[in-house]
Amino acid sequence: MTTRLYYRDAYLTEFDAVVLERADDARRVYLDRTAFYPTSGGQPFDTGRLGDGEVVDVVDEGERIAHLLAAPLHGDRVRGQVDWPRRFDHMQQHTGQHVLSAVLAERFGHETVSVHFGRDSSTLDLGAGSLSHGEVVEAELLANRAVTDNRSVTVDFEDAAAASGLRKPTGRAGTIRVVTIHELDRSACGGTHVRATGEIGAILIRKVERVKHQVRLEFLCGERAVRRARCEGDLLAELAATRSAAAEDLPALLAAERADLKAAVAARRDLEEALAGYRARDLYASATADPRGRRLAIVREPTGPVERLRAMAQAYASLPAAVFVGIVGQPPALLLAAASDTGLDAGKALKAALDAHGGRGGGNARMAQGTVKEGTLDAVVETILRD
Repeated sequence: MTTRLYYRDAYLTEFDAVVLERADDARRVYLDRTAFYPTSGGQPFDTGRLGDGEVVDVVDEGERIAHLLAAPLHGDRVRGQVDWPRRFDHMQQHTGQHVLSAVLAERFGHETVSVHFGRDSSTLDLGAGSLSHGEVVEAELLANRAVTDNRSVTVDFEDAAAASGLRKPTGRAGTIRVVTIHELDRSACGGTHVRATGEIGAILIRKVERVKHQVRLEFLCGERAVRRARCEGDLLAELAATRSAAAEDLPALLAAERADLKAAVAARRDLEEALAGYRARDLYASATADPRGRRLAIVREPTGPVERLRAMAQAYASLPAAVFVGIVGQPPALLLAAASDTGLDAGKALKAALDAHGGRGGGNARMAQGTVKEGTLDAVVETILRD
């Protein structure tokens, strides 16, 4: 059995221990006691060093804890050193989650269903159908007030049957570890926590989304929240500077820019269609009818995409007895359009030509497009024209 030193002292970062067992070429080590927290309850494992070796993972195996090392460990005794910045960050995130969950339960009646602590941000899932923006703002404010109150955070070991006032009932029997935030929360929890809520630092709710039938909150605490706020503040300042405006004026400016862009895109589309129509009529006027009375136009472009020729093809095929072939060299592709009075089914004609030369594509009777293998483009075109 491994004695879990972090249960009673989350601030312990150095300890001495006896090596009880080794496995996997002495890279998997079991100790009589450890301050390293294993991945559990959504909280990631600690890192640090055992002797001269780097701890790369810590695994909870029930009665004992496995330490996975980057290099073999030798000797019967070892000194462990926990990576304190990582540990304290996890303590801030986990205690901050308790505060948030308690506020959401007390103020809105939303139960926390599950929690995940990630490297960059953390999430908690609520058993709620929705969460309004106003509720998010209020929950964030109340959580930060609990931080500035600097409420004590204590750890006790109690009998599960006698433990009262728990925010969420525990299904465990016997002795349980209870984390209490003064006059705010009592939860059965095995994680590492700060001594007082003031050490959590700022609590920032970044995003709310629906996941299945639940609501997921993404949040950050402490230095994570400060770094994210600084990053997003710098971004807002940069956006505001490029427009010579104040940050609070950005929503209106961006809305106006979106409207202008939408109008410009529509105007450009109209101009492109008009230009395609002019080019199509010029091509038609210069085309000579073949023995079947069809007026064929072939347009070649060195590079794609072939979709750029669609507007011209549509305009050309709207004219009497018109057949349009658009060809792109790289990547090799082509487009076929035909007027309804030509008797040519563009989709069938193109598919037959592509099938004969290993190409792929299709379409309807009036327009079709496809891609071909290198070196077969001209042969595909010849097959279409021959038919």
